Amino acid sequence: MAGLIPYNHRRNYLIPRNPFSMMDDFFGEAWPLGRTQMTDTFKVDVQESEEAYTIEAELPGAQKEDVKLSLEEGRLTIGVERSEESQNETDHYIHRERHYTSARRSLYMSEADSDGVSASLADGILKIIVPKRKKAEGTNQIEIH
Repeated sequence: MAGLIPYNHRRNYLIPRNPFSMMDDFFGEAWPLGRTQMTDTFKVDVQESEEAYTIEAELPGAQKEDVKLSLEEGRLTIGVERSEESQNETDHYIHRERHYTSARRSLYMSEADSDGVSASLADGILKIIVPKRKKAEGTNQIEIH
């Protein structure tokens, strides 16, 4: 009996029992609602170089018109809104569907420069390049009067 491992019904896999399992369950993967495709937003990758930030967001099926970008005080916001409606040619339809999705992500980049930001959307990948502000070169000498 001592070798049995309890089954965690919330995670649907076997986990080893430890004295802090209640804390693990409380702060685990299911906090607060768990990650599902219904609650997840789109995936975003951010790379940083000395000159710029490069952001790639996965937006499968999105068109340029569906995406809104803004950069304000170093915070880049990517918003996507899509609506689909399927209709038949006749008024005597048996089945009709409507679908509306909206997702938004915000990223803070401390050195972002709003001038020269570029974005492109191809094959479901939105690529945004945000240049960094130029840093002052060298040391400024201050004259005392």
